[in-house]
Amino acid sequence: MSLATFLQRFCTTTEAIAGLILALVTILVVASAVGRYLFAAPIPDAFDLSRLLIGAAVTWGFAALGYRGSHITVDIVAEALPPRGRRIMEALAWTLVLVFVILLAWKMLSRVTSAYASNEQTFDLRIVVWPLMALIWAGAAASVVTVGARLVLLVTGRGGLDEFGTARVADEARD
Repeated sequence: MSLATFLQRFCTTTEAIAGLILALVTILVVASAVGRYLFAAPIPDAFDLSRLLIGAAVTWGFAALGYRGSHITVDIVAEALPPRGRRIMEALAWTLVLVFVILLAWKMLSRVTSAYASNEQTFDLRIVVWPLMALIWAGAAASVVTVGARLVLLVTGRGGLDEFGTARVADEARD
């Protein structure tokens, strides 16, 4: 299996995880709202659980975006540059993104260990929160892998630029 195929499958998996978490949040929020307005009985800890799950959905979704680069960008300056200049600019931008996700994963790991050590729990049901925070950290760690892979492919020239100036893996260009 080529690196491009592995990364595509990895990103598809991260998108599926993000989608499942987002579906769970949607069900939780709707059920709690229905319970609150129809039966005067919201789901206990729905707010705490949904905010932690939203964080997990965002970090797992970012992991897929980190490799595919399928986000909205404004590239007024990049459009004026030749392809080599665009590649350098993109490499610098993705280096900054990599630094950001490394810092995010590092700080999230310290938050997980802190919640674990203090036995932090939700307010109503006293559910320990460190497993949900670990889910957020895992998404951030997956982002480090995908952003790092994208940057390596871009810098080594194995990732080309498509017509929009975003990187694509050389193996994908042949398909």
